[in-house]
Amino acid sequence: MARAAVASEVAGVPSVSIVCESFDGQAAATAKGHGFEQLPLAITVGHVDAQSASDMESNFVNHTVDAIVEGLTGASAARNGTNGPVARSDPVDGVERSLGPPTLDSASFDPAPYDTVASGSVDEINDAFAERGWSDGLPIVPPTRDRVERFLAGTGLDRQQSLGIARTTGRDMTVWSVAANAVMAGCEPRHLGVLLAAARILADPHYGAEHSGNTTGADALMILDGPSAAALGFNSGVGALRDGVRANTSVGRWLRLYQRNVFGFTAAEHDKSTFGNSFRVVLCEDAAALADIGWDPVSAEFGFGPHDDVLTMARFNSGAIVGSVFGSTPHEIVPYLADGLARITGWDLGHLYGLGRMHYRPLLVLSPILARTCAAVGWTKANLAEALFEHARIPAWRFEKLIGEWTNLAAGRPRLTDMVAAGDLPSQFAASDDPDRLVPIVSEPARFVIAVAGDANRTNAYVFSHDGPHGNYTAAPVEQLTS
Repeated sequence: MARAAVASEVAGVPSVSIVCESFDGQAAATAKGHGFEQLPLAITVGHVDAQSASDMESNFVNHTVDAIVEGLTGASAARNGTNGPVARSDPVDGVERSLGPPTLDSASFDPAPYDTVASGSVDEINDAFAERGWSDGLPIVPPTRDRVERFLAGTGLDRQQSLGIARTTGRDMTVWSVAANAVMAGCEPRHLGVLLAAARILADPHYGAEHSGNTTGADALMILDGPSAAALGFNSGVGALRDGVRANTSVGRWLRLYQRNVFGFTAAEHDKSTFGNSFRVVLCEDAAALADIGWDPVSAEFGFGPHDDVLTMARFNSGAIVGSVFGSTPHEIVPYLADGLARITGWDLGHLYGLGRMHYRPLLVLSPILARTCAAVGWTKANLAEALFEHARIPAWRFEKLIGEWTNLAAGRPRLTDMVAAGDLPSQFAASDDPDRLVPIVSEPARFVIAVAGDANRTNAYVFSHDGPHGNYTAAPVEQLTS
């Protein structure tokens, strides 16, 4: 809501953001990140989904309307006098540059790149970072200037080169900030190319990093492809989704720290996750297995070749194991894989209709032996996706309840037949009006994303439900940097 208000203010139209109780901090931080210090807010009492219509109306009239009137009529006093981003001082050489919206103005929470912000023993520094909200609760490696300089040594990169602007806080995303958080996370200098690719994805509007603190707590998964992954120390085999290998673990941790320290994803600012998840380690695809069976990596879906080093990132709500898959042909194993994809998919169908339009793209991670079972009879990833499309289905009544009765994601409680008639869903969703008919969980076979990783000799798979446009699949090349 605050982002819509910013657009209105930029156009010169006074606004008031109506936000649910406890979201005022996030709304204020979003407005500040876009260059507006005090956009008027009107708070609704409680959660709208847990109130009767009469209670909601009463709360709105008695608690919210006055704030809306005051916000509109007292607009000139409530605003900071600017209708958009302002120039701010470069923290290194003092030159005024138009770098986007101003950063948060608390010196203790927004130091310049080369400031000394804490001193003392390792324990004292860890305590100071934890107290200020700069760590993830685990011990960090103190990011001294010497450590960060050594991390970047030999790359030839400009330390203050901008990779983009954090859309939540207006902070400049620099090479230096990437390296400082990498030191904290325990990354190795050879991982810098992967980290820079991740930072560029965060800066890409298509990915939508500003949604990373939504209430369902979806978290990003980085998928690494390319011939250099193994040489960089990334694990694609046993325990591919588990912490324990430095490259996969530290880079996954870096992402959470970077979102916290540059994008402001803390409970005090932008993170409204109800429960949340631990950070996800990097999923590295098994390049050797893919080459052996002739399948393309995930990155090929986004315009890259099989020999390119690429990082792909998307946000996922939930994950689940599909264990002990039994069968010697794809026709035998597909029904179980499809059942796993259908089971992991629930309210996420709102990204097919409601929250988005056919954006839902669940991820299936196959162990190499399962991928070989499909490839052995000539199946490509596309063939597997077509089979999954036919089998990963749910009753039409369940789809309709998931987006229109059990949740509040589609106005008017529409029927699937109505959505098809309006052109909002493909014809497969209205093959009949039987409420028990089976309908797909994606709009077309190509919406399934398939990766290959894990123990080469175990018949297990893993499924993830996708958070739609709240974390679109976005890919970036991984640079080869000299260090």
